[in-house]
Amino acid sequence: MAIPGKLELTLKINQFPEPVATVQNGWREFTVDCGPGREGSITMRPQMVAQLGAAHAKGPEAVAAVAGQLGPATPTGFVLTEPNLQVFERKPKPPADAPPAGP
Repeated sequence: MAIPGKLELTLKINQFPEPVATVQNGWREFTVDCGPGREGSITMRPQMVAQLGAAHAKGPEAVAAVAGQLGPATPTGFVLTEPNLQVFERKPKPPADAPPAGP
């Protein structure tokens, strides 16, 4: 007998999603290309999209992780339900020819 579990996915993005459509109750919806022929449709609260916009405004060094449950299948992919957003600031790598930092 199988035990109950929950399948969660994490989509990592490093660009601000465009276009972002406004749907029911002001929530925002966009899609993420997850590989050949596979798109993830994400609907999230306006505050979460504002967090993405703020990270994008700081510069291109931001990475976001959108985690959620695998929802219903669509003709082009799937729906990510109950999304949760984390934004990380990525530190740029020093050039390969730069001397190592130190005392």
